Amino acid sequence: MTKDMTKGSPMRLIWQFSIPLVFGNLFQQMYNMIDTIIVGRYLGLNALTSVGATASIMFLIIGFCIGTCVGMGVPVAQKFGAADYSNMRKYVCNAAYLSIFIAVVLTLATCLMCDNILTWMRTPQDIYQGAYTYLFIIFIGIPFTILYNVVSAIIRALGDSRTPFLFLVLSTILNIVLDLLFIIVFQMGVAGAALATILAQAAAGILCLLFMMRNYDVLKMQRDEKRISLSHIRNLTIMSVPMGLQFSITAIGSILLQSAVNMLGSVYVSSYTAALKVKQLAMCPFDAFATAGSTFGSQNLGAGQYRRIRQGLGCSILIAAVYGIAIGLVLVFAGSKIALLFVHGSETEVLGYTQQILTFGGCFFWLLAFLNCTRLTIQGLGYSSLAMLAGLSELAARGIMSLAVIPKNGFPGVVHADPLAWLAATLVVMPMFFGIMRRITK
Repeated sequence: MTKDMTKGSPMRLIWQFSIPLVFGNLFQQMYNMIDTIIVGRYLGLNALTSVGATASIMFLIIGFCIGTCVGMGVPVAQKFGAADYSNMRKYVCNAAYLSIFIAVVLTLATCLMCDNILTWMRTPQDIYQGAYTYLFIIFIGIPFTILYNVVSAIIRALGDSRTPFLFLVLSTILNIVLDLLFIIVFQMGVAGAALATILAQAAAGILCLLFMMRNYDVLKMQRDEKRISLSHIRNLTIMSVPMGLQFSITAIGSILLQSAVNMLGSVYVSSYTAALKVKQLAMCPFDAFATAGSTFGSQNLGAGQYRRIRQGLGCSILIAAVYGIAIGLVLVFAGSKIALLFVHGSETEVLGYTQQILTFGGCFFWLLAFLNCTRLTIQGLGYSSLAMLAGLSELAARGIMSLAVIPKNGFPGVVHADPLAWLAATLVVMPMFFGIMRRITK
């Protein structure tokens, strides 16, 4: 079930590895999408806006969890590529210890700070209680989010992108059933939507862990490989925490943008929420192609195949760029039609503003091919701290738009914010990769 990516056609390997990831990311996105669709259809626009107002802070915290877990897979992939299986198993075991620590600290901190967070974000009073309820329950489920993502990262590091996808499909179906049960039958409101999400995530994580423990012989550990190793935990922290912070830095920019939008009123919040959901759905394949390139780069770095690292990045960018152009055209010409998944057709004003955001953003979606693939490859090579610079440039761009442009110019600033952030980060990350490759080959 493992896959050695140090031999064979880079294009074929990345494409084959990407396909399950594409569908897996789409299904993972469906966790929040399904909540939004059912909340919007059955609980109304006010409840939809309550859920949408939490999107940025959820991305900050959950994004940190996911990024940290992905980072823990990097040394596993490198040791697998180098055929150093004993050290690989030590990294896997110590990743479990580190994950437990992070899960406990984050869950306690976020639950205690939930009220303050929403106040700092200037959440409108008419949606405050719903936003608090939804966000608090999601934060309670942080351990399940970490469980699924760290196990998935380890399995993908071994070259298997199919298994995490299959369990995610199963949990997504469970999420749909629980959403309908809690919201329509038990009438639990937004609390039911949040509870369905974390229970489905728990199912995915537990089942994936049990499967990994029973089916991957290369992970069968000796007693000495199960010991806590401070050196392995230190290396995992160096790899994973900057990657988590990369997600969080991007999210801070989104929070600044969300706060600026919140000041414009509920109609604009609803429009921004709907556009954000559509963009997140459209962006999922970019993450898949980038993750495939990152795993390919990590394994080949461990094997000393430096030329293949460049080839792998080129292949992942090519695949992602073709997709970016295609999906960009879809957003330009049919973005508001997709937004009908989240907003009732009678909300014509909301849909009109949503289309404005998607039209401008769709023209620049191809930039994400260069940004995401290059950034994740840099992280896969072990330079997570440098990759954070791209996130800082995104933060700066969104910060300027949120604090200076939007208060002065209103909604047009919201429309232009994300594409300008993507461009700023791409101009940083591309030359960085070539500098790192010169350093590695020397």
